[in-house]
Amino acid sequence: MSFLIYDGTFDGLMTAVFESYALKLESPQVYTKDQLGPQLFEQVLEVSSDEEKALRVKTKIKSILGQNGLQMLWKATLSEGAEVGNIVLGVVRYALKTEKNILKDYGHPSVLSLQEIMKKLSRERHRMTAFVRFKLASDQVYYATIEPDFDVLPLISDHFKNRYADQKWMIFDLKRNYGIFYDLRKVIPVEFHNPEAGQSLSVISIEWDETEKEFQSLWKNYFKSTNIASRKNTKLHLQHVPRRYWKYLVEK
Repeated sequence: MSFLIYDGTFDGLMTAVFESYALKLESPQVYTKDQLGPQLFEQVLEVSSDEEKALRVKTKIKSILGQNGLQMLWKATLSEGAEVGNIVLGVVRYALKTEKNILKDYGHPSVLSLQEIMKKLSRERHRMTAFVRFKLASDQVYYATIEPDFDVLPLISDHFKNRYADQKWMIFDLKRNYGIFYDLRKVIPVEFHNPEAGQSLSVISIEWDETEKEFQSLWKNYFKSTNIASRKNTKLHLQHVPRRYWKYLVEK
């Protein structure tokens, strides 16, 4: 068995797909360096991301699976699962073999796995759009931090851009140490660089606007006043608002 190592980017994965055919590998496996452990007796090849090779693969995929199919494969990589590269590779190889749009052929294990990933991504995206809570800083920028299971920032940027088009905001992913900033015109990716190892945005002091505490207090009072204690259903509440998301919610 041969292992192809890519850099974790979608173009890197597409380049690995290209090389699997160029090298005529029968049963290749694709991983990032972090995902693949030491291999004593297997062939391990490192693949450098190549924009031209990646484009050729993406163009071919688009011709069979359409733009939505190509987008689905890209979105799947945001799950960051250890086997996501092999799932994408399996779908691509199946599509190239049949020359048909096979995305609804759930009898194929890679296609089924891809659909399961998309469901999980969709659920996490929905929860992030519902549970993100902004705080107003003294510079009149609204800040929010998240730590989602998957890298969903690219999937929620349009939602917040359309919903809060008249104000500046930033959402920062503490788990992946990057964020997105909206400057009233476009959404810009941002990274946090700190010389002190291990320090994240969560420990950086942000001066909040003096009205922020008042708004938080008003929201808590509203939440409390609309709650009907006699109709409390903790089990149902946890189904809709899992406990791990409570840290984002002012009312909690």
